[in-house]
Amino acid sequence: MSALPHRLDRTVVIEARPENVFRYFTDEKRWAAWWGEGSTIDARPGGRVYIRHPGGVESLGEVVEVERPERIVFTYGFASGKPIPPGASRVTIRLEPHPRGTRLVLLHEFAEASPRDEHVQGWRYQLAVFGNVVANELHAGAAGTVDGWFEAWSAENDARCAEGMTRVAAADVRFRDRFSLTFGLDDLLPHLSAARRFMPGLRLRRVGDVRHCQGVVLADWVAENANGQEKGRGTNVFMLDADGRIEAVTGLWGPPTGPGPTA
Repeated sequence: MSALPHRLDRTVVIEARPENVFRYFTDEKRWAAWWGEGSTIDARPGGRVYIRHPGGVESLGEVVEVERPERIVFTYGFASGKPIPPGASRVTIRLEPHPRGTRLVLLHEFAEASPRDEHVQGWRYQLAVFGNVVANELHAGAAGTVDGWFEAWSAENDARCAEGMTRVAAADVRFRDRFSLTFGLDDLLPHLSAARRFMPGLRLRRVGDVRHCQGVVLADWVAENANGQEKGRGTNVFMLDADGRIEAVTGLWGPPTGPGPTA
């Protein structure tokens, strides 16, 4: 390969563990979920890289290096030969542990500046797609996690509440709404115990489908008393961590129908 003096650098944080992120460079089904149906990769030195972009544009390359789960290097070009022919540029993707999951460091090296500039927005977009694809698999059970939160909040006693919250929430979970400002399960659980004391029989349940984007989940809810009478409704914003657990919740009330804390 000729000299490649022009480089494109981009760094993003993917909220999943490196070992989970790296699978998208070695598993053909996940590779295709990222790039498009029909895309394939043979993740070994000398293995073929094939990308079928939406619209039918094809890119070709060859795997140069693989260091699991930290680094993959492959050549990259277009089957049409424009703007760069097959094998005429080199992509290096490096994964590093990050407090929120994985720092992904991309380096794409080119022989000329013009095709490098044409790829800046392409990689900005493609890594956004990547972040969503990884998160969608990691948080495929987000609706069940959210329901577990509401069920624990509505539990009949402290023991069941603690059991349910421990199952779905991180130990340092943060919760806030117009009645709440708690930090960690040790703070949240007594707060929920007090809610059961002052509002016996109050239950929370999800209404409609959850909406998810890269670990942020929106869920509408309704609060009902023991007789099924609606006492309030609103929306919760859930933040999920790299292990799929709830790390933060913000409760937003709708038009007031009665006093009391959210879920």
